[in-house]
Formats: sequence, structure tokens, C-alpha cells
Amino acid sequence: MIVTFKTKAYADITLFGNVAVHLLKLMGHSGTVPGAIQAEDVHDYKQRLEQAVNNAKLSDEDNTESEDDDNPPVSISKRALPLIELFDAAAKANADIMWE
Repeated sequence: MIVTFKTKAYADITLFGNVAVHLLKLMGHSGTVPGAIQAEDVHDYKQRLEQAVNNAKLSDEDNTESEDDDNPPVSISKRALPLIELFDAAAKANADIMWE
């Protein structure tokens, strides 16, 4: 499954379904697809996502070593960066965010 996040203030962001649902749950959302966040709630969800990413950076979860040197794991902080940028743009523009 692929999940695409959309807002009028930023380019669409497409993530693998499992990653998108994980990030949504880190923000305190149910993780349902499709879904939406109203403009007035975007800032709060963005802060929760940033806090979750910062917590992951401090934990061993984000520093997993890979036995496969050619394909190291992608950290949650790197996976979340495009979504954080989308949330930031939506918050500044007071725009809703939707995903499907």
C-alpha cells in the first residue's frame, strides 16, 4: 500500500503504507487511511511528530546497525523529514492535510 499526503501549501508526499501509518500513530492519530487533519490541529500534530522523531534519535531504535552494508536501514527521523516539512508548510498557510 502507498499513502499520499496532500495539502494546498506543499507538494504531495508519498510514503509506503507501513511507514505512513507508523508516523501517523507517532503523532497520536489512529493511523486510518484515508484521513485528514484540520488546519487548526496541524501545528499540534507537527509538534508531536517532531517530539517522536527526537525521542527516536535518542533511543537505540534509531541507531540500528545493519548486517547489510550495501543497504543500511533508513531511520525514522529521515523517513519523517518530508512529512515534517509538509506539516510545517500547512501550518504556516493554515491549510488542511489529507491522505489517501
